[in-house]
Amino acid sequence: MAKRDYYEVLGADRGASADELKKAYRKKAKELHPDRNSDNPNAESQFKEANEAYEVLKDADKKAAYDRYGHAAFEGGMGGGQRQGGNGDFSSAFSDVFEDLFGDFMGGGAQRGGRQRASRGSDLRYNLRISLEDAFVGLQKAITVPTSVSCNSCDGSGAEGGAEPQTCPTCSGMGKVRAQQGFFTVERTCPTCSGVGQIIKNPCRTCGGSGREEKERSLSVNIPAGVETGTRIRLSGEGEAGLRGGPSGDLYIFIEVAEHELFQRDGIDLFCRVPVSMATAAIGGDVEVPTIDGGRSRVKVPAGSQSGRQMRLRAKGMPALRGGGTGDMFIELAVETPVNLTSKQKELLREFEKLSEENNPLLTSFFSKVKSFWADMKN
Repeated sequence: MAKRDYYEVLGADRGASADELKKAYRKKAKELHPDRNSDNPNAESQFKEANEAYEVLKDADKKAAYDRYGHAAFEGGMGGGQRQGGNGDFSSAFSDVFEDLFGDFMGGGAQRGGRQRASRGSDLRYNLRISLEDAFVGLQKAITVPTSVSCNSCDGSGAEGGAEPQTCPTCSGMGKVRAQQGFFTVERTCPTCSGVGQIIKNPCRTCGGSGREEKERSLSVNIPAGVETGTRIRLSGEGEAGLRGGPSGDLYIFIEVAEHELFQRDGIDLFCRVPVSMATAAIGGDVEVPTIDGGRSRVKVPAGSQSGRQMRLRAKGMPALRGGGTGDMFIELAVETPVNLTSKQKELLREFEKLSEENNPLLTSFFSKVKSFWADMKN
């Protein structure tokens, strides 16, 4: 089978410069690397084909010979008798762009020149439980957070006396070591510095070389009005201290609003169940209800109200977290049936029941049906 044109293999023009050829090869190597194409049986052969093409075209003399004679330049003794083909060692071609591709193939973990020395600290979570009244008005809350802070003894460097760490002699500060395994070059975390790129000969006695120590910190948190369960507040830079002087993580405050004995919350609206006497529900009247701001409101109960009836108090609910007004408060009536009646009360209720049959069509109809039912049962 005839070989494809090397420029065609790389997807480059014949007049491409060395940088353009390298860029084209990098794109092909990234696209065809076998580690990223486990489901493509042709990926390895195509990857080797791209390596072969770049091995020739990256060399100025070989490129000139290929441009003049094509593939024949490396067959039958031409071009110094050096044969280029699928059996050649093309690991050198891949090594030319290995640094560029390493982050893509290995997950972006490559660090050069000891840049792994300092790493960002972890984010922390703090659960804060507040009352519904606090959520209504907002508050300034003092909290104590156990966390890692920068070591005072070594100023976060991890070295005794604050001395600067030294470049790792094994990896020369790369944090990685390479090993050639046949066609591929494999990089692993340096065993001497554990990927940091630097070593500490005299670790700090206080922090053991980590550059941070465990302490409790007191912080003041601003809880805005209108928060609800699940609200998250971020305190930038108040998380765990970074490793060896790295930036600190963030602290996230997760709010939980405790259940209230009188009010139930639904977003910015509040619901309150209010008991009323049977007499008030029947003839109407006023009832005094509490509000979340600590005040009281008088609500007019219409005559003939039944249990479950709702009435609205506008703008007596919770404030919206980011503006946008205030919710409403809904009053649900719960008509109470009197208990432990006196003889006089029972007598009055019996009289009331007799009178009710005369002016209550529903009761009249019901009792009429009951009498008819009993008469049918006797017959």
